Amino acid sequence: MNLTDIVKNKIFSQPVSEIKTDSKCFINTINAYSFCMAKKDAHFAEVLNTSDILLPDGTSIVLASKLLGGKKIKKIAGWDIHQYLLSESHLKGLKVFYLGASESTLALIKNRVSQEFPKVKLASYSPPYKATFNKEDNSEMIAQVNAFSPDILFIGMTAPKQEKWGHEYKEKLHTSVICSIGAVFDFYAGTVNRAPKWILNLGMEWLYRLVKEPKRMWRRYLVGNTKFVYYVFLEKLQSLF
Repeated sequence: MNLTDIVKNKIFSQPVSEIKTDSKCFINTINAYSFCMAKKDAHFAEVLNTSDILLPDGTSIVLASKLLGGKKIKKIAGWDIHQYLLSESHLKGLKVFYLGASESTLALIKNRVSQEFPKVKLASYSPPYKATFNKEDNSEMIAQVNAFSPDILFIGMTAPKQEKWGHEYKEKLHTSVICSIGAVFDFYAGTVNRAPKWILNLGMEWLYRLVKEPKRMWRRYLVGNTKFVYYVFLEKLQSLF
């Protein structure tokens, strides 16, 4: 996977309001962590490259876009696309399905959606918690989604599992928009606190999450971010010589 090609030709650089909800669309996000994973996982790289919309979910991608592609873009996090699509669904009376997370987390999401976006018709399904789904698991998830036929499907299974699943089954799913948003399920449910707005504005959400969950996040941010900086400067050097 080549980051220069991504920021020049693939990354979404328009306002989030330009994203439509009435046509088939597979939306994914990319940040330093997912890019580093894709460098080692050819299938994941293919999934990201073939997304209909690939959002710049991280200050690292925004800075890389300026350095490697000469493009000034704005960060659009998973949280941002989630809020935008819920708002659109409320205005249009659309149907939204949440696939992923625990039953308790989904219950919290349903409660909050009903309060903040009461015109949204909502359903959900909590798949088995396992590393790999079998044929029966996949069939049940597809059946649950298709029985509701949502306009928008949010998938929250962590990367790269959620992106790969959406990519593999998107043609079998009776929905217009498929959007992989991972940790947003927990943020919106309130089971995990998102960084305060002033930290987000500084582009330091990664540091907040590292401090809050050091055992789980140290490899992702300390090792992953270092690798990402290496890849950025390597590609920049290659472009100069």
